[in-house]
Amino acid sequence: MATIRRVPNLEHNFQLVITRVYEEGDQELLEDEDETDEERVFLISQELEFRVGESDGEPTLVWRDLDGDVDEFFEFVAPGTNEPTRAFFETCMYRAMYERKYKKSADNTRDTDFEEFTCSTSSSRVEVTPRRKVPSKTDTFRPSSTSIAASPLAPKPPVADDIPSPAKKTLDASTEILISCEAELYSWDTKTERFNNQGIVVASIMRPKNILFQYWLTAENDAGLLLAHQITQDMNQRFSHRMLSLTWNHQADDGSQSSWLFRFSEEHLVAFLQKFTECLWETLHQSSWTKLKADEQNYAVSANEDVEMRDVENDDDDEEEVLSELDPDEVLFTEPSDEEEGHDEDQDSTTMIPGSDRNSQLTVGYKGDRSYVVRGNNIGVFNHSVENGVKYYGSITKLSTPKGKEFKPKHVMLHDQDTKMVLMNSSEPHSLFSMDIERGKIVEEWKVHDDVTVDHITPENKFAQTTREQTLVGVSHNSLFRIDPRVSGNKIVENEYKQYASKNKFSGVTTTANGRLAIASEKGDIRLFDSIGKNAKTALPPLGDPIIGIDVTADGRYIVATTKTYLLLIDTLIGEGRYQGSLGFDRSFPATAKPMPRRLQLRNEHVAYMGSISFTPAKFNQGPGKEENAIVTSSGQFVIAWDFKKVKKGYLDQYEIKKYEDHVVQDSFKFGDDKEIIVALDNNVLAVNKKNLKKPNRHSLAPEGNFGSRSNIVNAPY
Repeated sequence: MATIRRVPNLEHNFQLVITRVYEEGDQELLEDEDETDEERVFLISQELEFRVGESDGEPTLVWRDLDGDVDEFFEFVAPGTNEPTRAFFETCMYRAMYERKYKKSADNTRDTDFEEFTCSTSSSRVEVTPRRKVPSKTDTFRPSSTSIAASPLAPKPPVADDIPSPAKKTLDASTEILISCEAELYSWDTKTERFNNQGIVVASIMRPKNILFQYWLTAENDAGLLLAHQITQDMNQRFSHRMLSLTWNHQADDGSQSSWLFRFSEEHLVAFLQKFTECLWETLHQSSWTKLKADEQNYAVSANEDVEMRDVENDDDDEEEVLSELDPDEVLFTEPSDEEEGHDEDQDSTTMIPGSDRNSQLTVGYKGDRSYVVRGNNIGVFNHSVENGVKYYGSITKLSTPKGKEFKPKHVMLHDQDTKMVLMNSSEPHSLFSMDIERGKIVEEWKVHDDVTVDHITPENKFAQTTREQTLVGVSHNSLFRIDPRVSGNKIVENEYKQYASKNKFSGVTTTANGRLAIASEKGDIRLFDSIGKNAKTALPPLGDPIIGIDVTADGRYIVATTKTYLLLIDTLIGEGRYQGSLGFDRSFPATAKPMPRRLQLRNEHVAYMGSISFTPAKFNQGPGKEENAIVTSSGQFVIAWDFKKVKKGYLDQYEIKKYEDHVVQDSFKFGDDKEIIVALDNNVLAVNKKNLKKPNRHSLAPEGNFGSRSNIVNAPY
């Protein structure tokens, strides 16, 4: 069945929807099939080159496959459809194209207004070689006398009344316009769950002449200034080349979040993306963009590009992902069924931990199915069980140094097949402390160096904790080194020690299965090493946001770095040049072929419900011989997981969420498992199956009615 459907949240946009219609008994035969392709969705635009024709005497609809080669078309055969119905459907298609192109209702149009869309369809029969032909009898698409229908193209809805009058506010002579172009302005309505069109505006980026490195995103029309939002790292900006749009969030003075969208022409989008990236970079670095090398500038701009990653196989069944780009309402804001809501909570097993402090850290065991949660100067021990998720086993209390001084661990890490735990003490930054887990007692202090602090630690390799490996890797603010507790005196290995003269502010370190290393910094840069003690093989420039955590796949192919408001995914495969096929850990990238980082971030509509975003360090699922297929993190009360397979195909905002009543401290996949997630809340520890995370919807993200306010939206500080 072919229908025309309005895109619920984008005015003047329509979809051509092809749906399977089953004969009696056909559907039961298909129930066991994994993929039935029941619905295909195409955004109606002039680029489809829509036309009508004939096939074996039956009327057909033909349109271009925009994802295929230039000569590949789809063909829909509609046997039994009479001429008036076919003509009506054809006219509705042209009306939809007209509205999308001119952004106004087609109600008062004449047939001559559609000539630009029909000029290529003068022949009653169109000869094409379709990429996919939709047959009518032997297959499951079966049009009938009611198969071709069209939703009426309604007149333009009234402009939302939640944007206050600009009151003739304008920008004075103390501001400089850096870029300015025409765009459509949309605002997200949290109650109706749609972007409302606020009309054609002039979108600009401006700066006060008397303040360095401060920039503002503005929209104005003939009546004056509509909005002025300062460009900051918390805007959660998202550029979409597919939708020719920039979407962002704005936090009002009362803390409420709103979501906004500009739609550009393709030419204006590219220019706006370039200038926005420059301004954001300068804001974060307080330095001139022109100081960057050309390849570093390209690296920063590419982080905002929404294109597919290298060497990823494409399937033909990714309709849900395509649909989410065209119609966020249909996929991302579906109402959960009562059965889903009721089933959700039954899968969680919660456990309260004794003590007055709040939980602060979670580490998941590699052997013995145990997890450990730090709570003040105590550590709770939990068993993993199939029936109950996690079960409280006991506590290691009153942690203290061998000299008897109690402390609260800054960080903990399992070691030596989970028989030991290495603890960091903020009061003793030059030492590590080794605890015998079976005895529940700290038995050794490892003095690393008299002058070098230990700020971060990681296993010698990705799976070293499953072995008897004794050494581990340490990082200070400006150095990388190996620690061996077996040597006498200071435990640092002198010939495996690399120190930098500058203050690099290293903020995290991770290792691959073969011991390659990636180090991140508060400046936002990432260094890749093949071994300790040597120079980095690759240095990736900073985007400006501090990196608070870093993880890598076992084979070293992909890195995920966590910032406050987004995750940065980097493919380390060298794609061209002399060392094509090697990884950035082993060889340097050519200057002209730096990797293109990808931002994983929450959709702006969701942030409008969730409030401010502050991610915890993201982790891949892991296990020897296990392929990484998920990334998990959290923010506030929400556990968030990305499907890594979809991410690699370019669907960067396809994630699932679960909300808890308490704040999520940390979460991580159970070792060797890609389904069970261990979650530490402020006062609880629980396990949740990944299948119980759902696609976000308004009711799951925010309590009814708690959607903030958009008063004081105009913010014109000039």
